Amino acid sequence: MSLLADNVDTAVATLAASEQPNSRIASASAARRRLAQWWVLVPLAIMLSWAFLPALFTGHDPITGIPADKLLAPSAEHLFGTDHLGRDVFSRVVYGTRQTLLTAGLACLIGSIVGSILGLLAGTAGRFADSVAMRLVDVILAVPAFLIALILVTATEPGPLSLGLGVGIASIAAFARLVRTEVLRVRSRDFVQAALMSGGKYFTVLRRHIIPHVIGPVLSLLAVDLGAAILAISGLGFLGFGSPPPTPEWGLLISEGRQYLSVAWWLTTLPGLVIVAAVMLMATLGRTINKAFRF
Repeated sequence: MSLLADNVDTAVATLAASEQPNSRIASASAARRRLAQWWVLVPLAIMLSWAFLPALFTGHDPITGIPADKLLAPSAEHLFGTDHLGRDVFSRVVYGTRQTLLTAGLACLIGSIVGSILGLLAGTAGRFADSVAMRLVDVILAVPAFLIALILVTATEPGPLSLGLGVGIASIAAFARLVRTEVLRVRSRDFVQAALMSGGKYFTVLRRHIIPHVIGPVLSLLAVDLGAAILAISGLGFLGFGSPPPTPEWGLLISEGRQYLSVAWWLTTLPGLVIVAAVMLMATLGRTINKAFRF
């Protein structure tokens, strides 16, 4: 009996020892999957740091240049080279991040809040509210988004506030249609119908059962829309509707550098690559959020 007990103990110990490496391998694999899924947060965190802590990344003045250093090619001292006034281009890109992101954030805030409210009303408040909200959305969709922003900016005083308002109004339709679709999908589920039939109040069912299932797609679209807003604001800034010079702004940097494209390619190419990278990173973040909230 003692020999049998010793054999059993040995088998259990062997099995436990074999399971520990497997558990460590599984946890390491899960960590790698999470890292591969959320790697996009690292470059986005760097760009966000550019906006709020620009002095940590550059010691050059973005406004005042050194005339003797004008049109210098990219180097270790000037990563993105210098412009026609001797200003460090990388410094202007870093300091221009705050202006661009704040304006794009204002646009996304307007579009997401107003669009989500319209979508919730269209999906839950009956046919009349649905018809009115969707006709309003159709009117917004009938005009190109960039043209809406351009009209509003030219009708008011050009600046970050009018830029954010114009781009935000143009993005209302996308949020309204998405939220309406998601609300109608969630409303047809059994748990929502049970909550309504058991006497649940409108706002209670909305807050507890509908909004939690809609927030994931909205956050995903918000990330994508932020990238689209950055692109639209940079385009309007390129046309001269953004902050006036010498305030650094991504679109303005490309506009200033186009006159020297033949002799200083870095003035437009490198800020343009930063804009492209920001848009692609936001699109990747939106796809990652969509996967994380998928149910």
